Amino acid sequence: MHAPPPALNRDALSHAHRVLRALLLADGLLSLASLAEAAVLPWWIANQGGASALAGFGAAMAAATFAAVLLAAPLGDKWGKSAQIGRASCLLAILGAALAGLATHSGFRLDAVLLLGCAQMLVWAFADQARNTILAERVAAEALPQALRWRKTGLSLSGILGPLLAAAGVRWLGISGALWMAAGLYLLAGLAMAWVPGETSIRRQALRPRAWMSELAEGFRAKWRMPMERGWTLVNFVLWIFQGPSAGMLIPLKAHALGLSGDWLGNCLAALSLGVLLGSAFGSQWLAARLGRYRVRLGVGLLEGLAFAAAGFAPSGAWLLGALLAAGFCNAAMSLVGATHRSLALPKDYRVRLYAVSALCTQTAGAIGPALVGAALLHWSVGAVYGAAGLLMMASVPGMLWVPRFREFLTLNHEQATDWYRREYPQVFGEAVQTRSP
Repeated sequence: MHAPPPALNRDALSHAHRVLRALLLADGLLSLASLAEAAVLPWWIANQGGASALAGFGAAMAAATFAAVLLAAPLGDKWGKSAQIGRASCLLAILGAALAGLATHSGFRLDAVLLLGCAQMLVWAFADQARNTILAERVAAEALPQALRWRKTGLSLSGILGPLLAAAGVRWLGISGALWMAAGLYLLAGLAMAWVPGETSIRRQALRPRAWMSELAEGFRAKWRMPMERGWTLVNFVLWIFQGPSAGMLIPLKAHALGLSGDWLGNCLAALSLGVLLGSAFGSQWLAARLGRYRVRLGVGLLEGLAFAAAGFAPSGAWLLGALLAAGFCNAAMSLVGATHRSLALPKDYRVRLYAVSALCTQTAGAIGPALVGAALLHWSVGAVYGAAGLLMMASVPGMLWVPRFREFLTLNHEQATDWYRREYPQVFGEAVQTRSP
């Protein structure tokens, strides 16, 4: 008499697993394509235009992403997150093909690379809004921590394979061939998303720009009125000013300053991603179980800054690889500890707005970082600037000591963390709900 319900449960569970596998595959392919492209473009720009061109490119991309979040975020309410990812993948394939065509037929033109790069940032903002929140909506709360670990592991594998594919592509196919390969990977990601069914209750009218700005302002107010979320965001803002260039534009510049080849750049980025893989697959859980989330979050944050400083002062390629491996491990351990809690704590009806606010803060810091690095490189060597960025990142981590209730929050279990902000700050969300128009 009780056989049918378990069968239905098994069918539903099998369907959920298929959806999760397709989501993770598409996410991994997008990351693989992006990281392969990210290994080729900086090397191309650094060799053709020098450090100033690369710093300008980094700042322009961060500023474009800042604007893109404002433009792209409201569209998710109309199309839904699975459609966002699928359509963005196809658009990225088209833009990647245009970039590859430029390298094939026209050679290096910084203005054209900047234009195509800014267009890609618009699409990436559209995709990332969905990529960073879709698991929390399509995966059950009890399965979310494992799904997030799988995603982090998949992204780390992509981070290893992407730069290695890029290095092999540059060696055997040249810059243009490696860029064509990245465009093909974007297309495969779009095909993978065809296996993910769309959300059934999404087809709402997109917000008008003025309405979305009102929603975004509401998200800023909500974030500011929650002391822990406000402090967490401010510390991350300062930290990312130095972490972003350390994990991005300074790596090809350091490899170039050491006289290393393009293959070494691929090896450096792969070492960073290998460290992230080890940290996400083993390090975060093992350390948190033995030391506690709070100690791990602070301790490995300090060590990550130290590792990036060591990368800056590295005298050889081997030292650089070791430092980036350690930095990647610490980055994964630090970012995963607390990430699940923070995702669960956000009220579901506020996730898009609060994510958009966090993304705007990150991209603002991401624009400031390359600009500071570019100005510093006019006066000091790459090694000195890189080392200083790592040390300044290290100095910003203890700011978490002054974030209200941060330690208490990290001691909660996942059930207690779910919707924690609404329970602890009902006046923030209660007032917002009451003032919203029907």
